[in-house]
Amino acid sequence: MDMGNRDTIGRRILILGGTTEARELAGLLVDAGYDVITSLAGRTGTPRFPPGIVRIGGFGGREGLARYIRDNCIDMLVDATHPFAAQISINCVAAALDAEVPLLRLERPAWQKPDGTTWVEVGTAQDAADALPRGARVLLTVGRQELGPFLARKGCHYTARMIEVPAGLPDDWQVIAARGPFTLEDELRLMQDRGITHLVTKNSGGTQVAGKLAAAARLSIPIIVIRRPNLPKAEAVDSVIRAHKSVTRIFRTG
Repeated sequence: MDMGNRDTIGRRILILGGTTEARELAGLLVDAGYDVITSLAGRTGTPRFPPGIVRIGGFGGREGLARYIRDNCIDMLVDATHPFAAQISINCVAAALDAEVPLLRLERPAWQKPDGTTWVEVGTAQDAADALPRGARVLLTVGRQELGPFLARKGCHYTARMIEVPAGLPDDWQVIAARGPFTLEDELRLMQDRGITHLVTKNSGGTQVAGKLAAAARLSIPIIVIRRPNLPKAEAVDSVIRAHKSVTRIFRTG
């Protein structure tokens, strides 16, 4: 730890995390000498804790987040949440403005259409469910909070993969509780063994679960992709390394 670096001593950074990128960034910033607090929403029962201080739970909206920033002498806010955690990102922009601290958004690049695939982009989980033909054998990778429209969409066969499985799913659903990364070979085997005809996913981006796109492309399986929500403008970077460099720059010029 470089405690002799004048740019890091006494600098306290709050990272809103829950992603691999947030965890990696916390490690780099702790090693550089920053005082790092990572906040996790607490929706996952077995989170992977990053280096530094960890808090779990919400803040109570924009006002609560701004209050936490002021009460805990936070010098900078980093939004490294999941690309679909739209309300949290909205609160970050407002709270950073209210508390008068710089905000940096770490946003992993979105997935692009693989060559030669049928790529159907939709706005919501409901749109994705509506796009499925009757009799489809679906690999569903949208997380446990977006299952409602698919539970209501009858006439399809689902293999649903998620980190944590909610209670009360239908008996005819095949459920896989797993956390990435998944290799291309893993995904090919899964799709072939289950006779998958359609892949439904959010455009989460990143590399840990991108193998399913390549597998679907190789097997000529249509991909139905839920596009990311629109977020308010903020300074944004697309990698952990760029985020680390931006933090250093912001403190040196601030």
